[in-house]
Amino acid sequence: MDEQKPKKAREDSLAKTRRMTGLAIFSAIIVVLQLVSNFVKFGPVTITLALAPIIIGAALYGSGSGAILGFVLGLVVFIFGLFGLDGGFVQLLMAQNAFAAILICLVKTTVAGWLAGLVYEAIQKKSRLAAVITAGIVCPVVNTGLFILGMVLFFFSTLQSFANGTAMLYYIIVTLTGVNFLIELGVNMILASGITRVIQAGSRRWI
Repeated sequence: MDEQKPKKAREDSLAKTRRMTGLAIFSAIIVVLQLVSNFVKFGPVTITLALAPIIIGAALYGSGSGAILGFVLGLVVFIFGLFGLDGGFVQLLMAQNAFAAILICLVKTTVAGWLAGLVYEAIQKKSRLAAVITAGIVCPVVNTGLFILGMVLFFFSTLQSFANGTAMLYYIIVTLTGVNFLIELGVNMILASGITRVIQAGSRRWI
């Protein structure tokens, strides 16, 4: 028994190191993908193309890691927004309610990553592909849903000015998030098979 303790300690230490390394790599990928996303825009908000590394990280390292990577994405979105790389959307929100703007940026992606991880963990034993597809749906749905909720709760007057007389429900669903959400969802679905292979390889090498 005593001989097993040092071995287990080494294995745990190695697993932690691999997890930290993996999260660092996925965080760097998130930064690059989000930078690219700033050039893809329909309506006032930019598209989020950095959900795939969050899903992979959540699958490899657990829902907690999905939340960490989601937080990283939210932080990157906020920092890029402060410099106006999103077209000035975050700057506009910051001028009206800085606390709410920060909250929306950080919470929506953090919760999306966490829930995507939980969904993956619940399904992956039955089918890894089904788990990836489901997590790939949950992540953008939660991300977009919390964004809409935050905008309605804290920036409704801003939405009204954006809508410019258009029915609010139509504007929110179709103009504000519709195209962006469909592209984010479509990217995850297209990449589902590739994400599954990455997770399979990572499960053998990194965990």
